[in-house]
Amino acid sequence: MTQTDIDRLASGLLAQTAAFADAVDGADWDAFVPTCPEWRLRVLVGHLGQAPRWAAGIVRGGSADGIPDPHEAMPPQDWRTWLLAGASELVEAVLAVGPDTPVWTLVGPGPASFWLRQATHDTSVHAIDAALPAGVPYALEPDLAADAVTQYLELLSSPAAATLKPAVALLWGAGSIGLRPSEESIEGWVITCTPTGVSWRRGPGSTDVTVTGAVEDLLLVLMRRLPPQRVAIDGDERLFDHWLAHSAL
Repeated sequence: MTQTDIDRLASGLLAQTAAFADAVDGADWDAFVPTCPEWRLRVLVGHLGQAPRWAAGIVRGGSADGIPDPHEAMPPQDWRTWLLAGASELVEAVLAVGPDTPVWTLVGPGPASFWLRQATHDTSVHAIDAALPAGVPYALEPDLAADAVTQYLELLSSPAAATLKPAVALLWGAGSIGLRPSEESIEGWVITCTPTGVSWRRGPGSTDVTVTGAVEDLLLVLMRRLPPQRVAIDGDERLFDHWLAHSAL
């Protein structure tokens, strides 16, 4: 990644953390989050306070053991500052060691920038999780939404994906899916399901089903935050339904 990429992810993480804080401010923290149905809002707050700090520890050379349980998190009274400080801690850790420094990641050895990218896109989606039930506006810049789609496909096509989430193996077989952003400046994706895994590439191509929409909507449908009806689906809808049913990470 270039320094420009790192700076963009860092600014995105801080902005989306602030957006999340705005969405949960004044909300019922004991309410369940519809798009994270097993979590109450306070658990989501705990997760976004813990996760970047845990990742920062890994970046600094710490152990990846002991994944924090967000159900046990105790956000302090000044929870907004706590959230923003956790995001800043991860940014500072990545910059301190260098974004290309090899570290442990969820899918094997990778650069320290993996964790900044992961946190940025995870926080962006959870900011929308909080905004939807609160009925407040949300916005995710197209370049960040596009990179989130790319990262999602990188994770799904990793050899470790089926180990992390066994249901991913049910995607293996045959069929191709095209993702077509309505923004002319953003290149699309072609996903191919094979008997041995999932592959993908950027660019145009003939596919069994093509899904078209604003890149933010494409991301949120893939993340199961918005219904498929939010985008245009042309071709084998059953193939896309199957993808949505088994591609959660």
